Amino acid sequence: MPPRRRSLTREERALWERVVATTATPLQGGGAGPPGAPPPRPVKVAKPSTAPQPQPAAPRPIPPTTAVDLSPDPHASLRARAPRMDRGRYEKLRRGRLEPEARLDLHGMTAERAHAALTRFILSAHAEGLRLVLVITGKGRDGAEHVIAPHRHGILRHSLPHWLSAPPLAGRVLDLAPAHRKHGGGGAYYIYLRRQR
Repeated sequence: MPPRRRSLTREERALWERVVATTATPLQGGGAGPPGAPPPRPVKVAKPSTAPQPQPAAPRPIPPTTAVDLSPDPHASLRARAPRMDRGRYEKLRRGRLEPEARLDLHGMTAERAHAALTRFILSAHAEGLRLVLVITGKGRDGAEHVIAPHRHGILRHSLPHWLSAPPLAGRVLDLAPAHRKHGGGGAYYIYLRRQR
């Protein structure tokens, strides 16, 4: 035996009539419901308010992020290439057995200031006839501000090889190598300068 259908309550019928009045369009032929159903009562439709509607809040701006640098780690790429200087001297350098004749610490500088300081330092060291200098860049901050996309930390550390390969420094630099742990490790570079001519 099929279950007995219950009739709609007064509130349910009023709700249904409001829904039908605002969303449904009548069929041609005037049929407005199942046969035998009482004719629908007219429903009063509320007129749209002429009061100004509240505007949605403007979306919060997304803070700008720095450019994503997916270039390989400069220390890894330097270790992978063949040295330009004498092999025996390079091995001593790599093992930390050669002492740098001068050093420059770029910690806390902006990239612009660091580039200018590096240029002055290399030109001065080359003019004095120095051969091996140490430049400390630091490893860079490890902040959580770049959680959306991968980002290499240490702008100075990644920029230094590019700065040295561009004029006016390119003609004065013979080789570049990652520093030994006792001279700063991953946050420093040995720069081997060409002889003066």
